[in-house]
Amino acid sequence: MKKFLFIFLAGFFLTHISNAQKIGYIDSNFILSKMPAYNKVQQEMDKYAETWQRELESLQKDVDKLKQEYRAEEVLLTEEMKKKRQAEISKKETEVRDYQRKVFGYEGMMFKRRQDLMRPIQDEVFTAVEKVSKAKQIAIMFDKSGDLVMIYTNPVHDYTEYVLEELGLASDKANTPGARPADALKESPDDLPAVGEEAQEEQKPVEQPKKPATKKKPNN
Repeated sequence: MKKFLFIFLAGFFLTHISNAQKIGYIDSNFILSKMPAYNKVQQEMDKYAETWQRELESLQKDVDKLKQEYRAEEVLLTEEMKKKRQAEISKKETEVRDYQRKVFGYEGMMFKRRQDLMRPIQDEVFTAVEKVSKAKQIAIMFDKSGDLVMIYTNPVHDYTEYVLEELGLASDKANTPGARPADALKESPDDLPAVGEEAQEEQKPVEQPKKPATKKKPNN
């Protein structure tokens, strides 16, 4: 119910604003995917994640080893020795969980490192959006990739390609500035592959075989 109310109010808000001021939207995810710097960050984060994951797996192996040794020797241990070994295992398990939260948890090392690497890229995109908004006299610019639910977007208000142009990433073939959403490009006839000679032969109409001429009977 709350989500429906939010969508209704957002639509009502946009309808009234559009009558008075010029609005637009961009697709930040599409813009980022076109930026070499963003792809480089993704690759770097994959390396960090792989390294931290290996360290986490190594800690988990130590815990598993302690458990296996405990099970193998349990019958030979006194109650006091059992408690000591169990406490050691519990401590190691806590260390694994703490390390996992420290690296992959909310606002952990992974999160903070990604923020540090992404900040210059986000600033660059923001500056480009700001320039396009001022040049096109856009009063309000929305992000299609953001939290705002956009049920319908008129391609006329899509300024994604203008931002790509500002970033020097526009492509004559793939990007048509402001014409339509960047993720909904259709193939144009010019983009279709040329038909080869063999295909052209196949497309020629098949000639029907001529019927043999019938001999006329002589008039008596």
